[in-house]
Amino acid sequence: MGTIPDVPAEQREGVGISIRRTWMKLASAPEIAPLALLLVLSAVFHSASPAFLSVLNISNFLQYVPELGIVALGMTLLLAGGELDLSVGAVFGFAPVVVAIIVDQTGLRFEVAFAIVVAICALIGFVNGQLVTRFRMSSFIVTIGMMMIVRGTALYISDGFPQSTFDTVSPIKTLLIGRIAHVGDFTLLASLVWYLGLAALAHTFLTNTRFGNWILATGGNLEAAKARGVATDRVKIVLFVISSVLACVAGTMNGLRVLAVFAIAGTGQELEVIAMTVIGGTLLGGGRGTILGTVIGVLLLRVIRNGIIMVGVPGLAYNIFIGAIIIGQMVIHSAITRRQMGES
Repeated sequence: MGTIPDVPAEQREGVGISIRRTWMKLASAPEIAPLALLLVLSAVFHSASPAFLSVLNISNFLQYVPELGIVALGMTLLLAGGELDLSVGAVFGFAPVVVAIIVDQTGLRFEVAFAIVVAICALIGFVNGQLVTRFRMSSFIVTIGMMMIVRGTALYISDGFPQSTFDTVSPIKTLLIGRIAHVGDFTLLASLVWYLGLAALAHTFLTNTRFGNWILATGGNLEAAKARGVATDRVKIVLFVISSVLACVAGTMNGLRVLAVFAIAGTGQELEVIAMTVIGGTLLGGGRGTILGTVIGVLLLRVIRNGIIMVGVPGLAYNIFIGAIIIGQMVIHSAITRRQMGES
């Protein structure tokens, strides 16, 4: 019988180093920390309330995920490009209000009214982008101003009253938020499929296309991107348009689901969406964006909102949890970054 030759010490050491580097690379991925927190909190909420992981409860909170999630996809791309949009919450409320008013007062079909409003929201994003790029204004200031204009317009044209045309719309409702499947206590809505499809598209767009590289280059180092021939102004304008259009689509989905639309819908949503993207691992200063991390961040915040209610914690405490998580995530990302810099 032959003997198994000893592995040289140098080779064993090389394998050990390779394994450690693989683990470090995995641990430093921005999606790992929010994913771990999602799993831990799910286990904690389930232990406190076994109904938390019931099929019925999961089905219920997944119905709310697509609306904020779709807005978060646009915000992720925009943040990766070095800008932000604080008007998305106002657009979220504005779009369905205008659709309802057009249908009520003109008799146009819902599909036509929706197409008109998508064009209006694209124009809102275009104006944001033009003001930021042409006049070198801060996107923070520009989009706060646009938020007030859009929200004020929605309140003015609706007189502050809810619009309820959407309960008569069936084809578009089926397309956007209709029930696709119902198995036991679980219901799959079209909105979730739309969200997952848009997330997959955004991930591919950001990671596997030339324009995605331009986004990251623009957000990472604007002057270097310009020097390499990237049309950074055009990139930012396109991102603002995408952000506004996605907020329009999400707001319309919300209106179809609740059967009435309010001009104040989406108030404060812009900050929650930014929190979702930052918690997921997208850098607030630009240069790095992760759609997968955003999907995890959206799930994490919805789990927290649902879980604290189920275990009996007052819903008003939600912001306390989110603030603590944002700070904790930033500390973790900072520590990992410093460690990587120290090893390089």
